Amino acid sequence: MTYQLTAPLLDACVLGVVAGEDVYGYTLTQRVMDVVDISESTLYPVLRRLQKSGLLTTYDRPYQGRNRRYYSITSAGSEQLSFFRSEWEAYKDKVNMLINPAPEKTDDTIGGLK
Repeated sequence: MTYQLTAPLLDACVLGVVAGEDVYGYTLTQRVMDVVDISESTLYPVLRRLQKSGLLTTYDRPYQGRNRRYYSITSAGSEQLSFFRSEWEAYKDKVNMLINPAPEKTDDTIGGLK
């Protein structure tokens, strides 16, 4: 991918995945990595930071004799995700106006007359 993700946008992506359902760490990283060019070693510190900030919680569940760590979004995480979503819409719209500007109307083209 050509575009770099900033930390807040990466946080928003992670929170968005977890908001849909509690998810096992490996599955979460794979879902994000399928869309964004990022390494697994970059994503786990993000998960720890979001957990430390109170936006995610974790719990372990046994699976084939081992524990898997699952991530769950908190109410604070849901609020933060809502904020990220509104900010993303505004940002995306502004960037889109720069990349795909609407043609400016001139006196020559007003009313479809040339």
